[in-house]
Amino acid sequence: MLAQVRSAAVVGIDAYVVDVETDVVKGLPSFATVGLPQGAVKEGRERVNSAIVNSGFEFPIKRITVNLAPADTRKEGSAFDLPIALGILAATNQLDNFAPHAPERLLQDYLFVGELGLDGDVRSVRGALCIAAGARQAGLKGLIVPQANLAEASVVQGITVLGAATLNQVTDFFLNGHSLSTFDAIGAAKKNGQRVHALDLEDVRGQLHAKRALEVAAAGAHNIVMVGPPGSGKTMLARRLPTILPPMTFEEALETTKLHSVAGLLLPGSGLIRHRPFRAPHHTISDAGLIGGGTHPRPGEVSLAHGGVLFLDELPEFRKNVLEVLRQPLEDGEVTISRAAMAITYPSRVMLAAAMNPCPCGFYGDPTHKCGCGTQVIDRYLSRVSGPLMDRIDIHVHVPAVPHNDLSVQKSGECSEAVRERVARARERQLERFDGQANVFANAHIEARDMPKWCIMTSEAESLLNTAVTRLKLSARAYHRVRKIARTIADLAGVAKIEGKHVSEAVRYRSGD
Repeated sequence: MLAQVRSAAVVGIDAYVVDVETDVVKGLPSFATVGLPQGAVKEGRERVNSAIVNSGFEFPIKRITVNLAPADTRKEGSAFDLPIALGILAATNQLDNFAPHAPERLLQDYLFVGELGLDGDVRSVRGALCIAAGARQAGLKGLIVPQANLAEASVVQGITVLGAATLNQVTDFFLNGHSLSTFDAIGAAKKNGQRVHALDLEDVRGQLHAKRALEVAAAGAHNIVMVGPPGSGKTMLARRLPTILPPMTFEEALETTKLHSVAGLLLPGSGLIRHRPFRAPHHTISDAGLIGGGTHPRPGEVSLAHGGVLFLDELPEFRKNVLEVLRQPLEDGEVTISRAAMAITYPSRVMLAAAMNPCPCGFYGDPTHKCGCGTQVIDRYLSRVSGPLMDRIDIHVHVPAVPHNDLSVQKSGECSEAVRERVARARERQLERFDGQANVFANAHIEARDMPKWCIMTSEAESLLNTAVTRLKLSARAYHRVRKIARTIADLAGVAKIEGKHVSEAVRYRSGD
C-alpha cells in the first residue's frame, strides 16, 4: 500500500516541501530510501525501525520503498525520521482508523519533521523556524515539530504549530484526538520584554573619545577599528557595543533566528532571538569558518553575526586570506557560497568592530612605554591588514592608555541606556528617510549614487570635506564614507543638513585621531 506524508528540507535559510512517499509491498524484506538521501537520512531506517517497534507498533517484514520528492535535490539531516515512520504506519493500515475519529485532521494537511530516538522519542532538528515559514507559504493547515523546537517554530504566525515529544503522542493525536503542545510566541515576547545587558558602557573608565566613536558607529551601523596599546580597553569597549545598539526589528530578529536555527545554535525551547548577536571568533579561524562553507554549506561567523556585531580582536593576527574574504560580505551585506551541486546565499549585514595594536610590542606612540620595534617590523606588522580592507572600515579611532587617575573614578561617563536612546532616535530618522529604499536600513548602507539625495551639505561643509580629501589623499571610497559618517553625526544632533562641524568630526575618525 502507498502512503504520502509531507515534510520539508532546508536550503540556505529557506525551506521547501518534500513529499515522503512510502510504498510497502510483499516481497523479500528490504528498506530502500531514494530521492538523493544523504548521510543521516540513509541511517534513519535503523532509527525508524526501532522507534516503531518500541512505540508498540509492528514494523512490516516486507519490501519498503521510501521516495523523497522532488527526487533531484539532495536531502540532508535527520528531520525525515518522523514522516517516514508515519508513512510506514499509514501504509500498513496501522493508522487506518484516524479518519473516522477525526475527519478534520487529515494526515496530508500537516507537515512533519523530527528525529526519532530508538525508544520513540522525537528529538530536535535544525531549521525549524525556516520549515514553519515554508509550511505556511505552501498553504498547509499545520506543522508538527519536536517539543524542543516548538517555541522556535511558533514565531511564524498564520499556521498551527504543534509540538510532540514521542511518536506515540503524534499517533494519538490522529487516532484518538489527543491534543499536542502549543506555544504562545507573542505572549512570551511581551513577557520577556527588552533584554537587560550585564555589561554597561559606564564600566569603561575614561576613553570619552572612543565612546563617542562607538556611539557614532552604532547610530549609523558603521564599521569601526580601534588601535591602541595593550590594556587600553579596546576589547572592553567592543563588548559593550551591543548594549548601545537599537532594539531589533521583527524582520531582523526573524532573519537572525533563521540563521542560528540552520546552524543548530538555538537552545532547546528558545524562540525568537531579540538581542543583537555578538560574535568574536579567535584569530585561528579559517576562511570557511568566517564566511561559511563546507561540503554542505553552513553559515559562518559573518552570517551568524547578522544584525549585530562581528568582533575581530588582534586583527593583524588573523591570516591574510581569511581577512580578504571579508571584503565582499562587508560591501554587499550577503555572502554567496558556491559548490558544484548548489550555490547558497546567506545574509551578512553586520557591524565589524576590530581591535589591533599599533605594533608587535603594542607600545608604538605610547608616551609611558618605549617601543622596541623597528620601522620595518612595524610596517610588516601593519601590512598584514590590507589597504582595501581598512578602506572598508568607516571609523578609525586611537584608544590610548587610560591614566591612573581615571581608573580610580567610580563611574565614567554615561550609561549604555542613555547612549542607546540617542542611537535609537538617530536610527528612527534614518528609517524614515530611507522608507521604501531596498536594502538600506542605516547610513552605512547608502550607495554612492544616492549621496547627493541623502547627504546634503552646507557650502562650508563641502569646502571642508574637499580640503580634507586633498590633504589626506583619501580614496573615492573613503570620501563617500566620510560623508556617511558626517550624515550620522548630523542625525545624532537632529540636524537635517550636514554642517562643517559634522564633517570635521567625521574626518578625525577617518584619519585615526
